[in-house]
Amino acid sequence: MTLQNEESTPYTMAEAIAEAKRCLNCKVPQCRKGCPVGNDIPDWIHELSMGNIGNAMNIINAKSNLPAVCGRVCAHERQCEGHCVLGKMGDHINIGRLERFVADFDTSMNLTRKAIPPKTRGKVAVIGSGPSGLTVAGELARQGFNVDIFEMEKRPGGVLTFGIPDYRLPNSVVDSEIEKIKQLGVKFIVGVTVGPDITIDGLFEKGYDAIYIGTGTGSPNAIDIEGGSRRSVIQAIHFLRMASMLNNKVVRRRDVSVKVNSRIYIVGCGNTAMDAARTALRLGAQAVTVVYHRDMENMTALRAEYDEAVAEGVQFLWNSSIKKIRHNNDDGDYLLTMETEGRVYEVSADKVMLAVGSRPASRIVSTTDGIETNDRGYVVTREFPYGMTTRKGVFAGGDVSGSQATVVHAMANARAVAESIASYVDAITMLRKIDQA
Repeated sequence: MTLQNEESTPYTMAEAIAEAKRCLNCKVPQCRKGCPVGNDIPDWIHELSMGNIGNAMNIINAKSNLPAVCGRVCAHERQCEGHCVLGKMGDHINIGRLERFVADFDTSMNLTRKAIPPKTRGKVAVIGSGPSGLTVAGELARQGFNVDIFEMEKRPGGVLTFGIPDYRLPNSVVDSEIEKIKQLGVKFIVGVTVGPDITIDGLFEKGYDAIYIGTGTGSPNAIDIEGGSRRSVIQAIHFLRMASMLNNKVVRRRDVSVKVNSRIYIVGCGNTAMDAARTALRLGAQAVTVVYHRDMENMTALRAEYDEAVAEGVQFLWNSSIKKIRHNNDDGDYLLTMETEGRVYEVSADKVMLAVGSRPASRIVSTTDGIETNDRGYVVTREFPYGMTTRKGVFAGGDVSGSQATVVHAMANARAVAESIASYVDAITMLRKIDQA
């Protein structure tokens, strides 16, 4: 097993066209209704079926800034593919693999490259280079805005780079998508953390007309387990980040907390838990068990992700919880007091990993006056102008504002906020001209 090789096999040209020809091109396409960004799926699949890959890419680009990403990590079974009418007969169109094929072919052949519009409509700062920030930047750059992205890491991509394993989403794919955003004229400023290094006020002083906060949810949630400590309990999102850095040779193997032949218990049953479980096994863990307080029918992970985890050897304890952690012996092993459907027992473990969600970090709002958050720490935004925070000119979207925590939902929300930012900047630019007249 490896952290690097992508699992999903891509279509050949002949396979992609044959699959595309199966599409019924419905007059009322349910697949499009199931897509959060409203991708015109039958239209680009029809173009693909005739071999017109450039046309297919242009149609996709009208709604999506990250098609190679979406083709790999979107929840297709709950969205486009789950709504395909052919799915009722058990054989839906493989929309995700087709989108991946079109996007990858476009990248490899350098097909669609539009002229960069003059940057005359204003200057916008985007904080965070995950799916939300990249979407806002791409949308605004295509409309003639000057956009700079500020990223705290030294490599852009956010959760796409540091939160999704390479075997599901290779860094090379993320890099290619980011390169396309750069070709629109977007500038990436990496290694800068807004809050400690430069504040929102400082960005406005640099002449930005609007600022977008798309920093996601970087602070993990915690649960109270008796005896839990930093040595015994680690966070899944931190583990995945370190595994990604190991994969990119930024850290050493000994810096990653999951050791060879270790026994890992993971609390939570979403896609992050599946990614962490499979990554732990690929790093040499002896056994990985997912502990979930509900049953399989109520897990938040996609069924496909669960099936792949089972195939790799991940074990599952349903209707279960960890009640207590205590040292087993001097070499760092632990005894976990477990409860499964009322039965209490003990198991040995080397680490407990939490995959129970995350919340926004406070470094931006704590250094800025006028940005309100709710009782869970999410940034409060308005309906009009859509996405604007309680601070004039500052917008937020994606996970940091409490939107659904999937890549494509973050993109859908970001597209709507980008439209609002464009209208806002146009309005204040007009007011400036009136004042100067």
